[in-house]
Amino acid sequence: MKFTKMHGIGNDYVYVNCFEETVEEPSRVAQLVSDRHFSIGSDGLILIKPSKVADFCMDMYNADGSRGAMCGNGIRCVGKYVYDHGLTNMTTITVETGAGIKTLKLNVVNGRVVTVTVDMGLPVLTSNHREIDLRPEVVDGLIREEIWEELVVDEKPYKVINISMGNPHTVLFIENVDDLAIETIGPSFENHERFKDRTNTEFIQIVDDSHLKMRVWERGSGETMACGTGACASAVAASLAGFIDKSTDIRLLGGTLQISIDEETGHVFMTGPATEVFEGTFNL
Repeated sequence: MKFTKMHGIGNDYVYVNCFEETVEEPSRVAQLVSDRHFSIGSDGLILIKPSKVADFCMDMYNADGSRGAMCGNGIRCVGKYVYDHGLTNMTTITVETGAGIKTLKLNVVNGRVVTVTVDMGLPVLTSNHREIDLRPEVVDGLIREEIWEELVVDEKPYKVINISMGNPHTVLFIENVDDLAIETIGPSFENHERFKDRTNTEFIQIVDDSHLKMRVWERGSGETMACGTGACASAVAASLAGFIDKSTDIRLLGGTLQISIDEETGHVFMTGPATEVFEGTFNL
C-alpha cells in the first residue's frame, strides 16, 4: 500500500490515494499504521476517495480503528494532497466528509499549497441534551443556562459547554493548561456515561480576548498535538461565554490556528498550515 505521511500542526495522519489504491478493512489498517513504536506512527488513517456529491471524499479512521466523521487538520492536508499531487488544479474545492460537505480555499505559493481555509459549517450547541443550531439570531436569544452544563467527572463537578462540529466536543476552561494531567483526566471525560459515542475534550486557557491556549484529548487517539474541529468548538464556546471576540488565534501543542465566526451566517472558518512529511510503501 502506497501512502503519504502528512500533518496539520502536528496532528498527523497516514493518507492513501484511493484513486489508485484499494484499502480493505480500513479500521484494521488504521490500527496497524498508527503505532508509533512498531509502525509508521500517526493519529489515524485518512483515505482520499472519489465522490459523487463533491470534488473529493475524505474517509477517516482514528488510531484505535474507530471511524471519525470529521477532522479539521486532516481535511486541510487532503486539500494540499489533491492539489500538490495533481488531482485538481482548482484552488477552491469541496470535500465530502462524515459531517457533510466542506468547502476549502487553498493558498498556493510557488505551486504548492501552504495554508488552507476551511468553511467548517454551522456549529451546534449540545449542552443539556439539546441540539441548537448556532445561527446569529439564535445566539442572540440564548440564556446562560442553555450554554453551560454541569458534568461530574471522577467525583468532581465541572462547568462545560458541549458543541458539535459534526463530531462531539466538550469544552472547559481552566487556569493553566501547561499543568494539566491530561492523561489522567482525559479518558474520564472521553468515556463518561453522558456521551454514548464518547467525546473529544478541549481544555482551554484564556490568554486575552483574541488568544486562547488549548490542549485536547481526542476520542480514539488520546492527546494529540492539535485538533481542528476542537479548536473551532473551543472558539465557539469561548465566544458564547463572552470570553473572546468572533476571531481568535488558538495556540495548540503543534502550532496555531486562526478561527473566525462569520457574523452573518454563524459559520466557523479555520485557517492553518498543511505539511507533507514523506511517502512510502507499507506491507499489509
